[in-house]
Amino acid sequence: MIGTQAPDHTRLERETCPGIPVIFLNDSTHSASAIHGPHNETSVLHRPAKLTIEGRNILDPVHLNPEQRMADLDRSTAAPFDVVVIGGGVVGAGTALDAASRGLSVALIEQRDWASGTSSRSSKLIHGGLRYLEQLDFRLVREALSEQTLLLDRLCPHLVRPVPFLIPLRHSVWERIYIGAGTALYDLLAGRRALPRHRHLSRRGMLKRFPGLRADRMVGGIQYWDAQVDDARHTLALVRTARAHGALTLSSVRVEDFLKSGSRVSGVSARCLETGRMLSIRASQVVNATGVWTDSVQSLAGRGRIHVRASKGIHLVVPRDRIHGDAGLILRTEKSVLFVIPWESHWIIGTTDTDWNLDLAHPAASQSDIDYLLERVNSVLASPLRHEDIEGVYAGLRPLLSGEDDATSQLSREHAVSQSVSGLITVAGGKYTTYRIMAKDVVDIVAHGLEQRVPESCTHETPLLGAPGFRAHWNRREELAERSGLHIVVIEHLLQRYGSCTQDLLDLIEDSPSLGEPIEGAPTYLAAEIHYAASHEGALHLDDILTRRTRISIETFDRGLTAARSTALLVAPILGWDQAAIEREIGHYDARVRAERESQEQPNDRTADAARMGAMDVRRLGLDGDGNNRSAKSSHGSEVVSLDERRKAE
Repeated sequence: MIGTQAPDHTRLERETCPGIPVIFLNDSTHSASAIHGPHNETSVLHRPAKLTIEGRNILDPVHLNPEQRMADLDRSTAAPFDVVVIGGGVVGAGTALDAASRGLSVALIEQRDWASGTSSRSSKLIHGGLRYLEQLDFRLVREALSEQTLLLDRLCPHLVRPVPFLIPLRHSVWERIYIGAGTALYDLLAGRRALPRHRHLSRRGMLKRFPGLRADRMVGGIQYWDAQVDDARHTLALVRTARAHGALTLSSVRVEDFLKSGSRVSGVSARCLETGRMLSIRASQVVNATGVWTDSVQSLAGRGRIHVRASKGIHLVVPRDRIHGDAGLILRTEKSVLFVIPWESHWIIGTTDTDWNLDLAHPAASQSDIDYLLERVNSVLASPLRHEDIEGVYAGLRPLLSGEDDATSQLSREHAVSQSVSGLITVAGGKYTTYRIMAKDVVDIVAHGLEQRVPESCTHETPLLGAPGFRAHWNRREELAERSGLHIVVIEHLLQRYGSCTQDLLDLIEDSPSLGEPIEGAPTYLAAEIHYAASHEGALHLDDILTRRTRISIETFDRGLTAARSTALLVAPILGWDQAAIEREIGHYDARVRAERESQEQPNDRTADAARMGAMDVRRLGLDGDGNNRSAKSSHGSEVVSLDERRKAE
């Protein structure tokens, strides 16, 4: 409850990451503990406080490892929560952080891995959206640009960084006036902003910034600034920060039904997909933040007021040396816009915008999608890209609020929050950039359904894990390189992925120097990052590590197949894998890569989807310990229900 005093137990104070002091209590289940916030205020939170000290079994809540997960499974059913959030994407994770930082007891559950859906498959931009100015949606653009500034300056400067974009112009007068006015308005709506203002460039100026452009395809251009983010790592940081503020979080836990008290939703009945264990998680309020699964989850309650359409967007990843330029590009197409985005030693090219009504968990990119992007980007490049230049391809689904327009590119990027039935609140739509606003709106409605007084949102001043002390660490990067023996480029790579938590990885390397070596087949990543993914970041499967904790699956020409074995061997002792489990994980990953490659050779969505579905999901319940098929009934005798299958049947 808000405002109660912590019990008088022996306390242990330590730091999980620089700048985030935590006071742990030796208690059980939903034990109260205190965190000192930015103004040194003390708020009471629900947290299991366990670390191994003087024979006591105490776990660090921000270390997502198998031991912590088992403790969380037990704690999830021990006592009711104020709110259960379904969906571990950016909106669900942001909602969990918002609620936990207000002092509410929170459980966040995700059926697969954190950010395994839309939130790891975006264009990786934190932006206002220039094209929304054409739709006269000034409020959305202003709101998004305000959030961009917060993320860059305060919330996660280690994960969000500025990137310049060039807009090639084909017409010297009217287009320069039109686009120039739009970028000027963009800057104006941003208000006080750390990023530079737009500027006009001649053809020579454009070629100086981007030599790889065709001179005959432009008369000049305009440069403006936006920002980019590693979306999967940002969502993971939200999850871990929510835990630092008391939230319980569980991945690989799928909701199969709602618990009800009369006609009111009072919790969820869920299944752990790793063990088959059934969980009854009770709560005063339940939030449905499941993105493209919104309608399916609502249907479990019998009805819903929000309806979502899925729009597929695919992206290509190519090596940086295939395109010669020092900035991103934004190109107009007949349907929408096309981005060419610098991404460390790679380029990301995307995206498409087409309706999708097939498998939601594994949207597939077809050959026609890939050809579309190559054709559009090659129209402005002096050295055209070939299929052989493509390192990786990924497809994601945007959850768009349903409207009257048949074209998904015209559907609303606004978000909606609705109380579907008593005790169930649904949030859908929106942009990645405005996740925090969406989360705030949801928790404001949650608060109305609770008996206690709930404080206002404070996430606008709550830095994410790794943010406190980041700039000081960045300024000391040469010293860190000298002390660790790592090249300064490696230190910069770590700081831009882990922020001030980089010290955790340097400690691992100091204890085991072999962890400072690069991964075979993925030389831009260290073995320490693979170890850390399993010991601190909640990775349970090989796919989690190669696809989301790192981006090896889209940044290497073999899609991570070479790195798979060395990765599996590194994490096996942490995750408790024997040799059979190692081979099973590698086999699953290999099958996934082969299925994705086959899907990318298919002519259309339906054949691509059929090819992609040839690889079984690694989290599919129904395999015994030896990987053999067994009945789709758990030890409790209830049938395993797939939300995708339920949706298709409907």
